[in-house]
Amino acid sequence: MGLLYTCLIGLIVGAVAKFLMPGRDPGGFIITILLGIAGAFVGTWLGQMLGLYAAGAQAGFIASVLGALLLLFVYRMVAGKKA
Repeated sequence: MGLLYTCLIGLIVGAVAKFLMPGRDPGGFIITILLGIAGAFVGTWLGQMLGLYAAGAQAGFIASVLGALLLLFVYRMVAGKKA
C-alpha cells in the first residue's frame, strides 16, 4: 500500500512541481509527472536518511514536492546541455 500511496502522491507532486517551476521542459508533461513520482521516492529516502521519518514511513507532501523540484532542476540541467 505504501508504494501505491507514494506513486499517487507523486502524480500530484509532479503537477505541483511543474506549476512551481514553470518553463520549457525537454521531456514535456509526462516526464514531469514521472519526475514527481521519483521525487516522492527521493523525499521519502532523504527524510529517512535525515531521521525525519521512521523506516517504512512515506514522505509528506512538502518533502515530496522538494524532491520533485530537485529532480526537475537536475533534469533540466542535464537535458538542457544535450539539446
